Amino acid sequence: MRAFGKHVWAAVCVFMIFGISARANNLTIKTDKGKIHGKLSDDGQVRIFLGVPYATPPLGELRWKPPQTDFKWRGVREATSFGFRCMQPDIFHDMHFRDPGESEDCLTLNVWTPAKDRHAKLPVMVWIYGGGFVAGTTSEPRQDGEHLAHKGVVVVSMNYRLGLFGFFVHPGLAAESPQHAAGNYGLMDQTAALEWVKRNVSAFGGDPGNVTLFGESAGSFSVSAQMASPLAQGLFAHAIGESGAAFGSRGLSFGPLEEREKTDPAFALSAFGTSDLAALRAMSAQDMLQKMSTQATPGRPGLGPDVDGYFLPESVPQIYSEGKQAHIPLMAGWNRDEPSALAVNFPHPPTVESFQELAEKSFGERAQDFLHVYPAQSDAEAVRSAIDFAGDSFIAFSTWEWLEAQAANGAAPVYRYHFERPAPADKYHPAGSGAFHSDEIEYVFGTLNSRTDAVWQPEDQKLSDLVETYWTNFARTGNPNGGGAPDWPQYNAGDGWQLMHLDVNSEAGPDQHRDRYLFLQSVWGKKQ
Repeated sequence: MRAFGKHVWAAVCVFMIFGISARANNLTIKTDKGKIHGKLSDDGQVRIFLGVPYATPPLGELRWKPPQTDFKWRGVREATSFGFRCMQPDIFHDMHFRDPGESEDCLTLNVWTPAKDRHAKLPVMVWIYGGGFVAGTTSEPRQDGEHLAHKGVVVVSMNYRLGLFGFFVHPGLAAESPQHAAGNYGLMDQTAALEWVKRNVSAFGGDPGNVTLFGESAGSFSVSAQMASPLAQGLFAHAIGESGAAFGSRGLSFGPLEEREKTDPAFALSAFGTSDLAALRAMSAQDMLQKMSTQATPGRPGLGPDVDGYFLPESVPQIYSEGKQAHIPLMAGWNRDEPSALAVNFPHPPTVESFQELAEKSFGERAQDFLHVYPAQSDAEAVRSAIDFAGDSFIAFSTWEWLEAQAANGAAPVYRYHFERPAPADKYHPAGSGAFHSDEIEYVFGTLNSRTDAVWQPEDQKLSDLVETYWTNFARTGNPNGGGAPDWPQYNAGDGWQLMHLDVNSEAGPDQHRDRYLFLQSVWGKKQ
């Protein structure tokens, strides 16, 4: 009996050793560029791979070049910490980073996978962060993919070049390009990351044929542009946009190449004392950022995407109107109080009188039509309408146009949401900020605790669970429904333009403000 016990104990020891060894081996993945070694989440349920290069560092002569992906490494590369964030000014004080700092050597991505092995074929969700195309990174705690991965999806996020380093346009750059294009290097970085996912995600247990691209703000603009670009066709099966689209883009304009070839070099001359391309490439990236932040640079361009004739052969609205975009399911929407603090406090709180003056100044003979859809019969109503109009001007109207274009010409289901739950106040967002721009991110990723000084309620966790369910359902099938969640109808004329109101008690209902967007389209449509 004692001998039998020894044999059992020996078998248990062998099993334990084998299990530990298997788990350790599971943390070493062979990609097409080389082997990487990751780590386990604290609960042991998610494998995490951070700071994985997907393109050659865009240094020296590679500054303002499309991403180069012809590289490999030998041995096993540690993938247990975030890579450098891309060069950017410090302008959004609610962004918190867990990376080693800024560098042009920043083209890395991260993978969170709950799959035990490569045979799982789980849906994949690829995230694009926001920040106005000038700031942001993957290392922010609020967009950590671990919690979302617990919902049975592989989550990927990538760094992409920003601002001056990601979107600078110059005639010399167009002359270097076989396609005679310039700019959009940051968007091409995103596409290169998607190509990496296509080639490698199966090794992490993901299904390369079931990829959902999702993003917020500039990330949502990017999703709409990736859907439009011929370079990204076939790289993802579903798309989610959170607050923003490259349609008219009254806040983030995708200008024509010819225009940017004039404005960008003029800006460089003003900021750096030269517009010579070789001299600009030789400059220190840190010095360039410093000069941009300290010197007066009149006429400074947005340094965002352009219609370059290559990544975007035509404007994004034109591509959709011709039905040349990706014909895939789309889910998109925005938050109820996108720019609430701006609308209420600048230059002073709106009143009936001041809002009516705004209507006359902005819309002239159409002022009464404007006041019909943005009523201001009391000061309180004027404040609410000011928030709505500011949000529509800033981000909502462009997102609405994206939804409309895909519903009309996309040959695939479209779903619309409106995020309405005001988050609790914190040091960056005072009480009364409402459901502000970017407020939904923590709900999507299940990272409410990353906003450490906010006092969350059980209702917030309930809503976060529901949002994660909708988002991951959509990633699996292109349909957000299932798992006991309230029914979410498609967004189309046949169903009365239904949208999902995301709040404590989430429910679908018809668009109550369609007349508002039709009015804006009638006024702004010719200017887009």
